[in-house]
Amino acid sequence: QATFFVVGQIAQCHPQLIERIVAQGHELACHGMSHRPLWEMTPAEFKHELQEFAETVATVAPSVQVLGFRAPTFSLDNRTGWALSVLAELGYRYDSSIFPLRTPLYGVTHCPLMPYRPSPEDVCRDKGETIIEFPMSVWTWAGVRVPVCGGFYLRALPFGFVKFCLRQINLHRPFVIYVHPWETSLETPRIPLSLPSRIATYYNVAHMKHRLVDLLNTFSFAPMRTVLEEMGELSR
Repeated sequence: QATFFVVGQIAQCHPQLIERIVAQGHELACHGMSHRPLWEMTPAEFKHELQEFAETVATVAPSVQVLGFRAPTFSLDNRTGWALSVLAELGYRYDSSIFPLRTPLYGVTHCPLMPYRPSPEDVCRDKGETIIEFPMSVWTWAGVRVPVCGGFYLRALPFGFVKFCLRQINLHRPFVIYVHPWETSLETPRIPLSLPSRIATYYNVAHMKHRLVDLLNTFSFAPMRTVLEEMGELSR
């Protein structure tokens, strides 16, 4: 089973998909209402999106309590740490948006690799706040952080190397893997993009489903909510 971070507009257009996710025992979590990065919103706009998402879920899956959030484009950083306060205000328990490695598009250096409770003023400081952060997984070697957690990294890196890194991470903490639905289908429409964006979006998509199945057969997985419960984080 897994955690599905769902965009609210998708839930509105395809309610049967949400019903299927819930019926199969997966966790339903929030990926925003419109897939706008936090950088493009004010706190008030973000709060409105979360409230609209809650209304959508109440219509489609009224028995579900959504506890988790993931920001589009991993857009939670020190510019948008205010989002943690909004999440806490609306009853969320955990976030999984911190990419603990700086890339040209996103990420924050020096953040913890284990689940922790970040400060809105400095998202890399464990301040014992309300919201638990479940950061993206990176493998550390000689002080260098290597992203292996999903998306382009899971498609582009040698698969044997990815599995080695995940095993090493798993010796110390649970790892996170993320996959977008479009990454597992050869029928995904190709849209005009710049060369860098085209590579990041479509490279090795043909092998992603095979890699995902291999990982499911190699490792044990559970929804984030379950993992955090087993770690005792949600009872604090």
